[in-house]
Amino acid sequence: MSEKMTPAPTQQSGPAGGPGTYRDTWGIPHLWAGSANELAFLQGRNAAIDRSWQIELERWRSEGRTAEVLGADAVTWDRFARQARLDDTARRCFENLDADTQRWCGQYVDGVNRALADGLRDSPEFTESGSSPEPWNPWTPLGVFLVHHILFSTFPNKLFRAHVARTLGDDAVSLFSIEAPVWSGSNAWAAHGSASVSGLPLVAGDPHRLMELPGVYQQVRLACPEFDAVGFAFPGVPGLPHFAQTEHTAWAVTNAMADYQDLFEEELRRVTDYSGERIEARGAEGWETVVVNLETIHVRDGESVSVDIIETARGPVISETPDGGALSLRFPARVEGRLGFEALLPMLRSRSVSAVEAALDAWVEPVNSVIAADTSGTVTQFVAGLVPQRNPANRRLPAPAFSARHAWDGQYVILPRSEVQRFAVSANDRAAGGGDAVAMEFAPAYRAARIRELLEEVEGPLTPDHMRAIHMDTLLGPWPLFRSILADLDPAELSGEAKEVRSRLLRWDGRMDAGSQPAAMFAEWRGALVQRLAKHPSLASLNSPTGYSSLFGPWLSVPARVGFALETLLLRIDARVEAAASLEDVALEEAPLDGASWGDRHQLLPVHLLPGSLAKAAPTVGLSGDTGCVLCTESLPGVDDRSFRGPVARYVWDLAERRNSRWVVPFGAAGTPGHQHFSDQLPLWTAGQLAPVVTGWSALGKDEP
Repeated sequence: MSEKMTPAPTQQSGPAGGPGTYRDTWGIPHLWAGSANELAFLQGRNAAIDRSWQIELERWRSEGRTAEVLGADAVTWDRFARQARLDDTARRCFENLDADTQRWCGQYVDGVNRALADGLRDSPEFTESGSSPEPWNPWTPLGVFLVHHILFSTFPNKLFRAHVARTLGDDAVSLFSIEAPVWSGSNAWAAHGSASVSGLPLVAGDPHRLMELPGVYQQVRLACPEFDAVGFAFPGVPGLPHFAQTEHTAWAVTNAMADYQDLFEEELRRVTDYSGERIEARGAEGWETVVVNLETIHVRDGESVSVDIIETARGPVISETPDGGALSLRFPARVEGRLGFEALLPMLRSRSVSAVEAALDAWVEPVNSVIAADTSGTVTQFVAGLVPQRNPANRRLPAPAFSARHAWDGQYVILPRSEVQRFAVSANDRAAGGGDAVAMEFAPAYRAARIRELLEEVEGPLTPDHMRAIHMDTLLGPWPLFRSILADLDPAELSGEAKEVRSRLLRWDGRMDAGSQPAAMFAEWRGALVQRLAKHPSLASLNSPTGYSSLFGPWLSVPARVGFALETLLLRIDARVEAAASLEDVALEEAPLDGASWGDRHQLLPVHLLPGSLAKAAPTVGLSGDTGCVLCTESLPGVDDRSFRGPVARYVWDLAERRNSRWVVPFGAAGTPGHQHFSDQLPLWTAGQLAPVVTGWSALGKDEP
């Protein structure tokens, strides 16, 4: 893409106190330095101080070394990280960076290491676990980014489809071929200036990930004479890859749901001849020698584990198959030796939408649906990343490694772009993600349609408060389908108690509000329905062992998959018997009509690895929303009503006046349990409120050196 002509960069003015770390009342770091490289150093140093345990844990994960600290339970992840060659891929991608980006990333690592050398990386988790941080390698930030995204695509779904095909037959795969791969709930939307009160664009959204504690995103301001940006960083990674606002541009992303990773069924054999023993894999042109290494996973309080690291011409072998074969994983970052970090610094320097697009031409993975806007009033929506052109069958199931028909040809799909005239909406849906050219499955259209509806029903021009309110919409998208199933049941065939439950549900407005008792009753009925379908004789064989690593258990759980595919299953099978029986199940519950509210059942469930007594530091609270709502605080119907995934950040970017922008995270700015800012934003987040983005340096306090 060619960049539009823009004015020459203006020099940003910094704080009177000079370079350093400043903080607002929420403890959010505002960093000022004399150059982009010096700023990267400050960002690395700050991440190492504010999120010391968190970034070191992610570093261990990228290197496959968590069992050294966490014990035998972590071996499964370490085996996968090593087999998938995460650290080696990060190193390759770093070595292939252009000199400027490599230097910039190196400065970030220097900042992390300076904090260690200065004795600023103390954290109680290290004491509790008997561990300590170590100097980082230059490529460690790329490894941290890979850790967050290697399971972000669709390849684990192919394992489940393969299990369905093997146990129920190939035709049954479509029963679970849902317009909703598990765990997708991110939202982003924008209003063109013609629809806003200021006449310039508004951008808003909320990414959904595991509710990790500390949070996966860190609010931060990055400012130097070249640029001044606020946004959300991955602790351990430089820049603001996903959500940010500079003085001229703003961008937001959601997962495009693209299928860019392939699994290949490998046939391996051991060969011994005069040159010794080797392993070969059967490729399209016959038997090929593969790369083999032996690595050792050291285990705290346990025996070390040896792991064979095998890489074929397709990719690293990451799993066995039920018949004793092997599965290799092919993904663009490994193939290309690029991850997309070349985009990060140009995005911070961008002064127009076209500059954001040009920067993201270098993006590799994960593949993102991007909304970008600038102060000239331009708003665009496009998909960024690499989606390989190959046999469409590769998207459905693992492909045979020996077949040339399934090989990658080195070409990539041309991804869509459009200029927005009024509203842009992206919610992991087919329209925003690029459709059949990009993937097979997308999230249902409920959230995208509901967001657009809420935007269009506002009378008069939109304000930042209108955008903020959309975050908290609790209307359950699939409720009309469930309601029609209930309405079709014959009351005469139900017990008196079940009839009353049905009547209460039919009067319900379909909103998953924390204080709603009917919402809790609906969840009870839905959960009973999931459990009955999961145990149905026609699906019984699915409960047999899959033969895959326990790491993929969340993707292979039968009740979880039935719960996520429930809408598709209900459209494809006659579920009236199970629906009626599930009403009877609810009626048998003690006091079903005067029971708990949805918020009593739908509790925040932080995912944390806080050792020892610190595990009790995880806060919880009752939540509104659910899977299928714009407020997508996800649960596992029929398994657990608690929410382990949800909006890990919320934001509104106002291109007319950045001091009107707002942001929040579910916990806080600090990563240390007991710190005043460890979880102080939780009440704000739960209530749907946002903290102001502070722009004036005089309103901030400076950290001591």
